[in-house]
Amino acid sequence: MKLLYLALGGSIGTILRYVLSALPHKFYWGTFPVGTLLVNLLGSFLIGFSFVLFGKEHIPENVKLFLFIGILGSFTTFSTFMFDSINLFKLGDIKFALLNLGASNILGLFFVYLGYTLAHFTINQIH
Repeated sequence: MKLLYLALGGSIGTILRYVLSALPHKFYWGTFPVGTLLVNLLGSFLIGFSFVLFGKEHIPENVKLFLFIGILGSFTTFSTFMFDSINLFKLGDIKFALLNLGASNILGLFFVYLGYTLAHFTINQIH
């Protein structure tokens, strides 16, 4: 049953990643991997927000498998991010490679914190 939760969540996350990471390329034609960056930042926010919203002590194992490992694990694209970065280095586009590495890591941390903080604020407003 655990594998089913992982497979279902992974399928959903993969499809969402594919659709959302392709959207910016309809408006941006440069070499910077905008779609990957946006998906990683959104995934960072969502994992921080969901972790607090569900309450880490009260998250059933099946929800962890489905949401955190399945959906969000396949939605965020760390391997694609690394591949995009190495390709930028190979193309000689050092400034975009470093921008991609820095923005993804620093803004990723910020978005996890933002999701975490916003979820705490939301919960406090409800109670």
